[in-house]
Amino acid sequence: MASRGIDTVGVSIVAGTLLVVEDDREIRDLLRRYLERAGFTTHTTGSGAEAIRLVSTGGIDLVILDLGLPDIDGIEVLDTARRTNGVPVVVLTARSGVDDRILGLEHGADDYVTKPFSPTEVVLRAQAVLHRVRGSAGEPDTWSFGDGRLRIDEPRHEASLAGQRLELTPTEWGLLSAMAAAPGRVFSRYELVNRVRGYEFAGYERTIDSHVKNLRRKLGPDGGEIVETVLGVGYRLGLNRDR
Repeated sequence: MASRGIDTVGVSIVAGTLLVVEDDREIRDLLRRYLERAGFTTHTTGSGAEAIRLVSTGGIDLVILDLGLPDIDGIEVLDTARRTNGVPVVVLTARSGVDDRILGLEHGADDYVTKPFSPTEVVLRAQAVLHRVRGSAGEPDTWSFGDGRLRIDEPRHEASLAGQRLELTPTEWGLLSAMAAAPGRVFSRYELVNRVRGYEFAGYERTIDSHVKNLRRKLGPDGGEIVETVLGVGYRLGLNRDR
């Protein structure tokens, strides 16, 4: 399982057990070398069916997934990963259209990398996703909003609404916690991308709306009031923080 380490320049990194699902052997081996060099334990497969078996057995912290698999649609693998303890997924694909990106995000993908890509970028994205999933050990506070209606436990990366735990993807959690850090403040899509991803991701700004839509759905009938749209600007948390 995931653990923290220090890289060669003294920057805190996240290690863990990753599964690379990619039918191109050269790309698969290249990613494995870069990921293992970064401290990840890495399993690889070119089969979607084998990927589903490996994810279902447990012990995988994150999946790096090519959607264009030869045996089954990568979306099926993505759905299985999300159902299995919410295993986060970074999608690799040659499908460059925005509609395909949104499809992956709507099925719970946590990040999206379009081929051709730099293997170093994939490593950074995997680390960023796991940072969001694991959280920071130095955050002691549990936040409460709207007279206890919404509660956010930063150390545990958990949120609840009206006493019911919210099952959020890492990206949905990142959006909610970013807005909760400054309730009432309007965040542009560009700001949210950088706060949630930890770095600029060209083109991702247009897909942030898909994550907000999913987050609101999980927040229930009042999701649009909890996460408010400010036309022409972005989004904000519509609940006040409790004293």
